[in-house]
Amino acid sequence: MHCVNVYVRDQDRSLRFYLDQLGFHLAFDTRLQTGERWIAVAPPDGTAILALVAPGPGTPQYKLIGRSTQVVFITEDVTAKFVEWSKRGVKFSHTPRLKRIQYDRANLGSEREGHVHDGDAQTQHSVMRQTGTQHSDSQSMLLGEHPTIWGGVYTRFRDVDGNSFSLVSFDEVTQALEAQRRTATEKVEGERRAARELEIAKEVQARLFPQKRPVVETLDYAGVCIQARQVGGDYYDFLDLGPKRLGMVIGDVVGKGIAAALLMANLQANLRSQCAIALDRPRDVLRAVNRLFCENTPDGGFATLFFAEYEQVSGRLRYVNCGHLCALLLRDDHTVERLDATGTVLGLFEDWDCEMGERTICSGDLLALYTDGITEAFNHAEEEFGEERLVEVLHRHRELPSTPLLDAVVEEVRRFSPQEQRDDVTMIVAKCR
Repeated sequence: MHCVNVYVRDQDRSLRFYLDQLGFHLAFDTRLQTGERWIAVAPPDGTAILALVAPGPGTPQYKLIGRSTQVVFITEDVTAKFVEWSKRGVKFSHTPRLKRIQYDRANLGSEREGHVHDGDAQTQHSVMRQTGTQHSDSQSMLLGEHPTIWGGVYTRFRDVDGNSFSLVSFDEVTQALEAQRRTATEKVEGERRAARELEIAKEVQARLFPQKRPVVETLDYAGVCIQARQVGGDYYDFLDLGPKRLGMVIGDVVGKGIAAALLMANLQANLRSQCAIALDRPRDVLRAVNRLFCENTPDGGFATLFFAEYEQVSGRLRYVNCGHLCALLLRDDHTVERLDATGTVLGLFEDWDCEMGERTICSGDLLALYTDGITEAFNHAEEEFGEERLVEVLHRHRELPSTPLLDAVVEEVRRFSPQEQRDDVTMIVAKCR
């Protein structure tokens, strides 16, 4: 519930009553475009607000000032609140009273009232214990399994304009409802925090992808990663390996979500740190990366990786494929070469080695590195997009610059698989000028 209108004669005078005497909070105080002042207050632990509306004399709303608002406030201890507010000058119609409701099996009942005297300062629980009433637990109350007798303490008070309100506290019902409200609030707050933390993680991971590309005169290249969730385990990178040498990396960490994202960040940090040490020794770099990845990942954690080193002067491409999907080298004459695995995955075996593959990239050639989020995208008939379709799409759009080419591939995959994305979609394309 958002708002209840309470009609008053003087908004400032009423505001002081609710803030100073009842201890409410100011929710807002503003003016509408019409010039009308809109002011509202809220209980300290409530989500609903009371709008203090000052209608003009002679209006139907003006006649509602000084009447029952039909608004009921709930508190844990009516007697304590009665004493507190009375000391602040709040006018009550009577001292707190106990209302008991007795149910028969047909859920028909009678109501009886008794007084809780202010001097005794007894809560509804003490009164009902004196009458011998037995209570079921709060869960049964909410499920409709009523005890024979239950009740609550209540009273009524008026504001400075004579508007009257009820103040009540029911036994197990109130406590159970309050417990449910707090649980729901904590759940919402927990979900809000988790969503914010995921958003921060997404922003952090986005910064792990290349923010700028080393300049290579003979190569038009670009990369993209579209995650299935807010964070994921796919990885691509561009590394400056020295004068006229470019490193291109694509990887896929096992799993999805936050766990995979953490492993991906670990892999990226290991690879970049080792490349800085051994720029011209890719095999040594990957041996060290595998050792560190084994030490830092839980059992069963691993990653596939394709590492390529391109030399601008010679056009030579040296590569290591660590259990990753084969890279595709589309030649200018429309032939296709598959750059298959030259080693096993990273992170599973401490005793690890690999072989180097080598190709020469010529003018008009196109290199494509990708993850299984592209080739294993399914359509409604449970057919995979597959390598053959990917090759056909690359041939069809190969005249485009690298970034529009990536966009065209992603769009083809989405048209083929329009349902919810199941896996991260990551790809690098490099065209030799």
